[in-house]
Amino acid sequence: MKKIQMVDLKSQYDKIAATVNASIQEVLDTTTYINGPEVHKFQKNLEEYLDVKHVIPCANGTDALQIAMMGLDLKPGDEVITADFTFAATVEVIALLQLTPVLVDVDLVNMNISIDAIKKAITPKTKAIVPVHLFGRAANMEAIMRIANEHNLYVIEDNAQAIGANCKFSDGTKKKAGTIGHVASTSFFPSKNLGCYGDGGAIFTNDDELAHKIRGIVNHGMYVRYHHDVVGVNSRLDSVQAAVLNAKLPFLDAYGKARQDAARKYSAAFEGHKNIIAPSICAICDCHVFHQYTLRIIDADRNGLMEHLLAKGIPCAIYYPIPLHAQKAYTDTRYKEEDFTVTNQLIKEVISLPMHTELDDEQIKFITDSVIEFLS
Repeated sequence: MKKIQMVDLKSQYDKIAATVNASIQEVLDTTTYINGPEVHKFQKNLEEYLDVKHVIPCANGTDALQIAMMGLDLKPGDEVITADFTFAATVEVIALLQLTPVLVDVDLVNMNISIDAIKKAITPKTKAIVPVHLFGRAANMEAIMRIANEHNLYVIEDNAQAIGANCKFSDGTKKKAGTIGHVASTSFFPSKNLGCYGDGGAIFTNDDELAHKIRGIVNHGMYVRYHHDVVGVNSRLDSVQAAVLNAKLPFLDAYGKARQDAARKYSAAFEGHKNIIAPSICAICDCHVFHQYTLRIIDADRNGLMEHLLAKGIPCAIYYPIPLHAQKAYTDTRYKEEDFTVTNQLIKEVISLPMHTELDDEQIKFITDSVIEFLS
């Protein structure tokens, strides 16, 4: 059996090596390392794939989220609601901009931000909501946009983990995650569903004026060289990374399908087990692209299971072991533990198994057998 990895980037690369290498070589040959043709080509290709008017590439996903907020002219002290159960980058940029993070609980079933918790958290100071499409599953954007419209709030989608996922609406329409709110961010970190071979990110919006402002912000506030019209930063996607992303973008839907197929096999093996709650996945799934495959372990030793799997050479991880409201940097007297019952439950139950495009049936069987072996 091939060695099991949490993310097998080498095997994925081997299948597209010729295309990737040729794209990178073109950059090397032309020496257009910054804002070269590959960057503009990727921007256009991704706009077409997402059916969004504007993609603004940048240096990484955290920058993307910060720049998106900068473009909205939020003021120090403005409250921004986001999920407690996610990676720290989401709340980090809120604090860096001297905005006030308002952390709220998540839904037990889909682990995304709770709609009821959003409603309860809104105050006269609330200016924005940041839903995170966690683990590759699209958040309930229809409900979130309805709340935002009722209260005149911005919606900034954190789409770092769910590029390619579809959001479904009650009228039957679908839109790609990251194209529904006022603005969105994504990450091209190597392990993402669409990952480059270094750091990279992008901002999406359908708002022409906002897009124009953001294009200045990412480039030191310049639209004309040495004319600084807005306060900006230095955050650019380099041409080599754009070349990698151009090579991989045509495979994104196939990568999503491979992850969904692996998830189905995982969930089928765990079906009916009294100690396992597996992610739900429908026959025709397009709302979840499985950046992570995350189980909940009920009435059993989750930490012991992790040790068991690691001892058998099966990588696994706990995303996330400490909620944001309990992190030293983000503690606040406003927060009460009873407001985070779901998050506090999930951090004791979740464990993520290997999930990537190259998982084979032999590996999946070994992983699922090992999980069941420990829990039996």
